[in-house]
Amino acid sequence: MLRWQIAIEEYRGNMTIVHKAGKIHKNSDGLRRWALANTPDNPDYVPLEAEPQIPIGGINITDIGTEFFEEVRESYKQDKNCHILTSLLDKDCQDTSLVKALDELWKNSYSEGRFQLFDGIIYHRTKHSCLSEDRTLEKVKNCAWWPSWRKETIEHCHTCDTCHNANRSTAKKFGLMIHIQEPKSPWEVHMDWITSLPPSGDRSYNACLVILDRNSRTPILLPCHKDYTAMDTAPNLWSRVISHTELFKNIISDRDPKLKSSLWTNLHRFFGTKLSFSTAYHPQTDGLAERMIQTVEDMIRSQTLAILEKGWNLRLPEDTLRSDLIDIHPTDPIFKVILDKVKHHAKQSMNDAFEYAKQKWDKTHKVPDFKIGDLVLVSTFNFNNIKDPKKLKDSYVGAFVIVALN
Repeated sequence: MLRWQIAIEEYRGNMTIVHKAGKIHKNSDGLRRWALANTPDNPDYVPLEAEPQIPIGGINITDIGTEFFEEVRESYKQDKNCHILTSLLDKDCQDTSLVKALDELWKNSYSEGRFQLFDGIIYHRTKHSCLSEDRTLEKVKNCAWWPSWRKETIEHCHTCDTCHNANRSTAKKFGLMIHIQEPKSPWEVHMDWITSLPPSGDRSYNACLVILDRNSRTPILLPCHKDYTAMDTAPNLWSRVISHTELFKNIISDRDPKLKSSLWTNLHRFFGTKLSFSTAYHPQTDGLAERMIQTVEDMIRSQTLAILEKGWNLRLPEDTLRSDLIDIHPTDPIFKVILDKVKHHAKQSMNDAFEYAKQKWDKTHKVPDFKIGDLVLVSTFNFNNIKDPKKLKDSYVGAFVIVALN
């Protein structure tokens, strides 16, 4: 300030100071600045332009009076189906014959459990499902809000019966690989069928019975027909296989109707053959027959069964690494010296092969942790009594309560 006073001293009396108002501050200097708000009471009040109001959000709170619910309850008396439903859904109702008086559409919805009675009001549970958890949250967020809405919406998606029944599971099946006891002698076999083959030979065979000795890994390929019953399979097996080998000591197979028939079970009970069946839809066995079937299907495209069986028996199995003659004919004198050593080596090789396969299987599978009292869904993949089209039927039905564990 002193510098300015000295600088303008020589111009005193010849200079006039004029204030030029700015765009924002219109006061001339500090002496004229009022410490008052910009209100009409301020002598320097400057009206401000009104800014447009932009709503940043809105909350709509509605409340329905009790009179509305009373009118709804009274209206039930004027409708036959609603009046019957209020009686059926009452916890003190004992007369279940009232269901017959309902119209057909109402009767179907009631049998599906889609009606609920709460405080005298009938609520109808729709059969629609949520698209997904994220889409449902986005849809609810744009149209409504209430305390803990996100938590309740996620819980609804996780417990939606329609979604659980309709959606297919992409998870691995439960169950670890089961260690089957090593065979102690020849002719403990796996047995399975290859079906849907083109008709071949003089008798137009269209299927193949695969018998695999677990001890030597020797396959026997028996041509047959797809519609063979237990009565057809038993004499065919006896005349063409057992007559050249010996009675089987153990047969491991799936639960094929032919192998579960009374003829088949009684016949092998008489012979002393043990029948071992894998659990339906949970075949966590070592899969020897399935692996052999896969190999046979690959090779049968270019060879006949007779050539394939003979050529296969000339190679050394990868898991035993020894000739099958040692296992099928262990009493041959030329094998007596090395028989025990070879058997021990083969047993160790089979154990190593199983441990490797089990490690690969168990890495992607787990043991179910079901407990008595849990609610579970049952797959409809093999249900044949559902009227809906196969592509549109629910993937699961339930839930059902576990009453016992095997």
